[in-house]
Amino acid sequence: MVMIETSGGLGLGGPELQDVLHAAALAPSLHNSQPWRFRVTADGIELHADPERRPRVADPSGREMRLACGAALFNLRLALTGHGVRPLVTVLPNPLEPDLVAVVRRGGGRPPTPAERRLLAAMPHRHTNRRPFTADPVANPARHALRRAALDEGAWLDLVTDPATRAALSHLARRAHERQIADPGFVAELERWTARERGHADGVPLSAAGPVPWPNAAWVMRDFSAGSGPDHGYEADPLIAVLSVHGDGLHEEIRAGQAMQRVLLTATAHGLATSFLSQLVEVPDVREHMRRLISGARPPQVVLRIGHGWPVPGTPRRPLSELLVDADDPTREDPS
Repeated sequence: MVMIETSGGLGLGGPELQDVLHAAALAPSLHNSQPWRFRVTADGIELHADPERRPRVADPSGREMRLACGAALFNLRLALTGHGVRPLVTVLPNPLEPDLVAVVRRGGGRPPTPAERRLLAAMPHRHTNRRPFTADPVANPARHALRRAALDEGAWLDLVTDPATRAALSHLARRAHERQIADPGFVAELERWTARERGHADGVPLSAAGPVPWPNAAWVMRDFSAGSGPDHGYEADPLIAVLSVHGDGLHEEIRAGQAMQRVLLTATAHGLATSFLSQLVEVPDVREHMRRLISGARPPQVVLRIGHGWPVPGTPRRPLSELLVDADDPTREDPS
């Protein structure tokens, strides 16, 4: 069992800090790669990216790694708020240490709001749902809440409802998917991270992989089961949402990750299921085409499939002992 010393700066004891770090590590990541580490200091908590865990073929620039770290940062903020701490966040505090994503310190104390309590309650229940959804539409109040969640983090969530735009986006998704699966390196990487048997603390296990997608589906899905899942069709008309921020760049990608996680937790709080159409943002020319199709100026960061689904098991999480950077490491510089 990992023992974490009290952080005097945050005003939290070891068990509370452990709870906060466990919450941060529940964030989503590409292929459940969990590309993050944490360092507890006397002043607060550092969040580091872990480039060694980045799927390099699907994510050559590290953009999706930074989205995942942004999602972990949002969970970290929310969990601290649940313990009565108002988090004071500095993003990318040290230009000489690009993998140091953020430092979180105590900015005072305040209790969580009712809305934050709902998101906290949703956190352990948020799982990527790679299975088919029902045909039930997403109600307007939930749609409004999802858009509001993105705005609260300085992002936009475009809900793609126009039939012609949806058809064009579906075509782009298929183009991106076909290009990726024609790349032997991409396929080999996907196989390394997915369809895993029990005993792994990362990746996508067979229990969470979903069925083998039909090749002629309106919204092409990845096969996370290595062909071993049941043969099953997907819904033809899910809610498709495109999350974007002002631009590209490290700060904006971390902002997008935080907005993504607030949207995902809001969806969970409303009883909705979510998964990703990541091929649309992983193939550069397709992503650029989608930008012109959806938002004009803002580059898309995340594409979500949202609807009503049945509960699914979560993916495994690495033990806390693997996530901690040694606070006494003499090679580490103080970012302050």
